[in-house]
Amino acid sequence: MHVLKTNFNGNPNIGLYGYCNNQYCLLGREIDVDIARQVSKVLDVPVHQLNMCGTSLLGVFLAGNSRKLLVPEIAFDYELKTLDKLGIDYEVVQARLTALGNNLLCNDTGCLANPDFSAEQKKRIRQALGVSLKPGTIADLGTVGSIAVLNSRAGMIHRDVESAELQKVEELLDLRFHPSTINMGSPYLRSGLLCTDHGFVVGDTSGGPEIVNVDEELGYLEHAKLKK
Repeated sequence: MHVLKTNFNGNPNIGLYGYCNNQYCLLGREIDVDIARQVSKVLDVPVHQLNMCGTSLLGVFLAGNSRKLLVPEIAFDYELKTLDKLGIDYEVVQARLTALGNNLLCNDTGCLANPDFSAEQKKRIRQALGVSLKPGTIADLGTVGSIAVLNSRAGMIHRDVESAELQKVEELLDLRFHPSTINMGSPYLRSGLLCTDHGFVVGDTSGGPEIVNVDEELGYLEHAKLKK
């Protein structure tokens, strides 16, 4: 089983409440424990529940790659101590754009950043992640982290992405991206998806064709064939 169609407390925007990579998944404390267990099984990573910046909206505030988790400076000390106990390597980012998850799109190869980050902030983010970083937009929007999602095989991106933007993202992150939607036509892909290389969790208002698209575009179907 590599697909979970669900909501968190009636909200299909499940991506707002979590951050994940191929090592772990962080979910807000408000998420039902039984659902958190299902998420862990589907993503095939351990799930840890905590708050960030005093809320369960971890997907809004957190960004990162396998090397480093980026945390906004408005995070509380007790939240950082929780990350310390979990052994998660993190960097606190001082920036006016505290919604790092909405404003950064990154993997182990590169990072696309909202152009509104200052030069010094972009330098610190680049050094923390250990990748090349470039400012840019998707569909002429600076909130690049909210309108794209990826695993190590491929990515999905805002349906109105311009060709020059798409080329820049694909070259920077070294992945192929597919224009898509989630939750019945929403271009805010990150809000409706949590994914690893093993599986994905999708908002329950997503239509059948949208779920099939995720399966195909992020490489799960091909991955399943190779495992047989």
